[in-house]
Amino acid sequence: MRIKVKNMVCERCKGVLKNEFRDMGIEVVQIDLGEVEFKDSAMGQIERIREILTKNGFELIEDVNQTYIVDIKKHLINALENRSDQNLSEYLAGKLNRDYSALSKMFSAKEGLTIEKYFILLKMEKVKEEIQMGTKTFSEIACDLNYKSSSHLAKQFKSVTGMSMSAYKKVQEWNRRPLDQIV
Repeated sequence: MRIKVKNMVCERCKGVLKNEFRDMGIEVVQIDLGEVEFKDSAMGQIERIREILTKNGFELIEDVNQTYIVDIKKHLINALENRSDQNLSEYLAGKLNRDYSALSKMFSAKEGLTIEKYFILLKMEKVKEEIQMGTKTFSEIACDLNYKSSSHLAKQFKSVTGMSMSAYKKVQEWNRRPLDQIV
């Protein structure tokens, strides 16, 4: 039995659920971002599963469109982490075997912003993380995130956050948002 889970977007989320299900005696086959696969013996424990998810700030997804939203977010996070330089629309259409314009309309209607704007928000959180770690120059960060120039990244960062990357670095009051709290 495979279920989709809303707001499960990081390794910490996977670990929390793995431990919770284990502690409750619910056998898990595999946990991926936004998805949990259980042994067939878990079929009768769906209410218990739902309670564990809710208690930990997650949500069982039963709406087909919401399933696509979770998959889009999961693939965008993977694209960001794996530094994919493939065109975003082609990447998502290929991963989800759906027309990108349909995915885009569905995402915008459900989330209130475009896929592209959501991906930019993800990138800005990655930039904040890189600045906080302090191991890369702004140019290296821009290159890693497939920006044509560091000035393009700098303009976008300021537009989204309201401050320059240098100012963000100096302030050192890291106001990063967890990826599951973007939108």
